[in-house]
Amino acid sequence: MQWSWQQLLDRVNGFSLDEPSAALPFSARLAREQGWTHAYAARVGDEYKRFMMLAVAAGHPVTPSEEVDAAWHLHLLYTRNYWQVWCRDVLGKEIHHDPTQGGHKEGEKFHDWYEKTLQSYRQHFGEEPPSDIWPDGNKRFAAAASQQWVERTTHLIVPRPLYLMKKLFRLLRPI
Repeated sequence: MQWSWQQLLDRVNGFSLDEPSAALPFSARLAREQGWTHAYAARVGDEYKRFMMLAVAAGHPVTPSEEVDAAWHLHLLYTRNYWQVWCRDVLGKEIHHDPTQGGHKEGEKFHDWYEKTLQSYRQHFGEEPPSDIWPDGNKRFAAAASQQWVERTTHLIVPRPLYLMKKLFRLLRPI
């Protein structure tokens, strides 16, 4: 089913990722699993919803940021909500998650799709995507190659010294 942009916007804005009766709502689970604050996880959830609107309306393939992809992965685990409510009833379209098959050509394809996604974001929402959730394409894909999921209950995660020094320098540098 095809809706106008305004109808799609109204439907998406009326949808909550958090089930009111859940002891562990979606946004709290997203925050816990990603090590984010609840406020940041809620913002990512809103950006995920916007991304999915673009998947319906942009007219080209779209690629999420890493943060939005994390929300998408989690939403896919809520299979009934994802397929029966979100895709069918809210978006009016099935949106499948097709990850990369790897390789240089695939990397270029997804980088191009990401840049087009950012352009469509600006066009459809009339504003810049928040850079803490939607970094520029070079930063987004540079980080993706070195990321992996880690079980934080059994592993200690310690930032590399150079990363810490750069972060500290940014904090201490005069404005």
